[in-house]
Amino acid sequence: MKRQQHGFSLIELLIVVAIILIIAGIAIPSLMKSKMVANEASAAESVRTIDTGETTYATTCPSIGYSATLVELNTGAVCVSGKNIIDNVLGGSDPAFKAGYQFTYAPAPLAGVNATFTLTAVPTTVGITGQRGFYSDQTNLIHFSTDGSAPTAASPALQ
Repeated sequence: MKRQQHGFSLIELLIVVAIILIIAGIAIPSLMKSKMVANEASAAESVRTIDTGETTYATTCPSIGYSATLVELNTGAVCVSGKNIIDNVLGGSDPAFKAGYQFTYAPAPLAGVNATFTLTAVPTTVGITGQRGFYSDQTNLIHFSTDGSAPTAASPALQ
C-alpha cells in the first residue's frame, strides 16, 4: 500500500527557496541603485533649497548678509525675518544630515557682513547612500563630483 503524501517534499521546498534567492540577487542591487539615485536627487534639491533660503535671508536681513549657520535659517535668532526659511531637517543642526548626505555650510564675512558662502553636500557612505557630491555658493550654481568627494566651484555644473 502506498502512503498518501501531504505537503511538499524537501527537494521541492529547496527548489522554491533557490528560485527566490536568485530573484532577490537580481533585484536587490537594482533597488539599492534606485535608492542611491533618489538620495542624490534629494541632496541636489536640498542644496537648491538652501541656496534659495540664503538669497531670501540676505534680502530680508541686508545688514547681516547671508546667515552665519544653517540653524539661523530655521530659528531666526539673529534676524527675525529669517525664521522658518528652511525646515528643521536642514536647519536643525550644522552640519545637517538628510537622505544619506551631510550638508556643510560656511559663510565668508567681509566688513562685518556675510558677503559670500559655500555649501557642500557629500554622501555619508560613498557608493551606498550616494555617489555624487554637490557644491554651491552665492552664485546659486550647483556643481558636482562623481566620486563622492566635496566638489569645488571648478567642478562641472549640473545641467
